[in-house]
Amino acid sequence: MALREIKLYQQDEVLRKKSKVVDEINDKILQLLDDMLETMYHANGVGLAAPQVGILKRIVVIDVGDGPIELINPEIVDSKGEQEEVEGCLSIPGLSGKVKRPQWVKVRALNRKGEKIELEGTDLLAIALCHEIDHLDGVLYIDKVIPGTLEG
Repeated sequence: MALREIKLYQQDEVLRKKSKVVDEINDKILQLLDDMLETMYHANGVGLAAPQVGILKRIVVIDVGDGPIELINPEIVDSKGEQEEVEGCLSIPGLSGKVKRPQWVKVRALNRKGEKIELEGTDLLAIALCHEIDHLDGVLYIDKVIPGTLEG
């Protein structure tokens, strides 16, 4: 495993690009998952998307305190409710702001073995899933922040 450099907003345009679907889960993808988890934990984050380490692949890792979640080609297939919470981002250090997100989401993805999985998340996990999947489409939380709530 190795720490990867976290790309910073306004310094790297990779954060604004759309990520490509992972066609094959190989050793390189497995190494990326391991490195992303190590990088996320080292930075005290709860989520990290591959574009944040400069890789335009549809891969995210999340840990909201219940253990690591690794998702390849994740997509939100259902959502319900609404919540407004303060978000930050490892790629935008020193800033935070309130964002409106679903209270509950259902996500389909592949795990590291290539198996299809479904995951449901509420509260913080729902926020993390939405936030990280947004990264895969070049969308940052500051694009969705409630006006007047961005602080730093």
